[in-house]
Amino acid sequence: MSNQVPTPQPGTPDEAARRWRLILGREAADSPSSLLTGDDLAMDAALEALYRSSDDAAAKGQRGGLGASAPNVARWLGDIRSYFPAGVVQVMQRDALERLNLRQMLLEPEMLAAAEPDVHLVATLLSLSRVIPNRTKDTARQVVRRVVEDIEHRLAEPLRQAVRGALARSVRNRRPRQREIDWNRTIRANLRNYQPDRRTIIAETLVGHGRKRSSLKDVILCVDQSGSMAGSVVYSSIFGAVMASLPALTTRMVLFDTAVVDLTAELNDPVDLLFGAQLGGGTDIHKALSYCTGLVQRPHDTTLLLISDLYEGGNNDGMLQRAAALAAAGVNMICLLALSDQGAPIYDHANAARLASMGMPVFACTPDQFPEMIAAALSRQDLHLWAQQRGLKLERGEK
Repeated sequence: MSNQVPTPQPGTPDEAARRWRLILGREAADSPSSLLTGDDLAMDAALEALYRSSDDAAAKGQRGGLGASAPNVARWLGDIRSYFPAGVVQVMQRDALERLNLRQMLLEPEMLAAAEPDVHLVATLLSLSRVIPNRTKDTARQVVRRVVEDIEHRLAEPLRQAVRGALARSVRNRRPRQREIDWNRTIRANLRNYQPDRRTIIAETLVGHGRKRSSLKDVILCVDQSGSMAGSVVYSSIFGAVMASLPALTTRMVLFDTAVVDLTAELNDPVDLLFGAQLGGGTDIHKALSYCTGLVQRPHDTTLLLISDLYEGGNNDGMLQRAAALAAAGVNMICLLALSDQGAPIYDHANAARLASMGMPVFACTPDQFPEMIAAALSRQDLHLWAQQRGLKLERGEK
């Protein structure tokens, strides 16, 4: 026979007391209204191990921890996955990494196997990629691939459809040969010329299918890989790989910190691309934009996405001049302050305002908004208006 106390029913005073007990921790352990079942006790232990132990250690000037070995951490990760929903698990994992300095534990395959994969865990793994031991590399790649496949499953097809639609709208052949005439669009374009007595339409304007070329538009993703941009690097790599799979686009992928690396050749596999990134370090946007300038072949058909928090560690004036020159040449310049779920980035407001003064759209974008945003960019729509209509905060230019 079980000795466990029955779980209080939702909405009852006992249930409220139970929730407060879990929130307050052992400070409330002597309360007569504390009602913890066996599962509640396990949940309480998992919370105490993270939040109470780290707080106590901080108060004593010590470093907290979940135990001295990776198996202990793996067991804790297994516990929180059993008792909390995935979103809460991801928050607790991030808290554990920050509060208890568990990055070293990620070098153990047992811990990675027990972790709940998410973008933040991938970012941490990528920052450690140079020191991950051989016994853990396969597990690390599996974790990264699971996250990449999950994001691709959710966002790849919307991105493909948005881009294809934008390219179809952007290309119209107004002087088609007979075999190139798009009759449906030609008829719609000339309905005003209908002749009732002849029961026909005078085709004053011919609309043709776009002549096929190797690619219609060029996209350059210029992505800041400093530590604060980790989530943006993950999403940019996945979106870059999807766009690279579309023959109508020529997509280039450039990552930078104080050095610039062109990872376009890795776009066929975003996992390889991510492990080619090296998160952390300084930032030299001027050098990155200088490199991207050499990639521009068709300025008016090129969209350059600068994904950065704009904290320039190199030549700040040179960076602004380079951005102005690209825009003046006809390149469709866009600055995303972040491409992440948070949508509230920390960034250099002065540089953002200067870029906005040049007419460049400067704002943060969530991954769910990216397909529609890039489609609008490829169609040369007004991204200022697009962002305003969706309630996104646009950086204002200098007054």
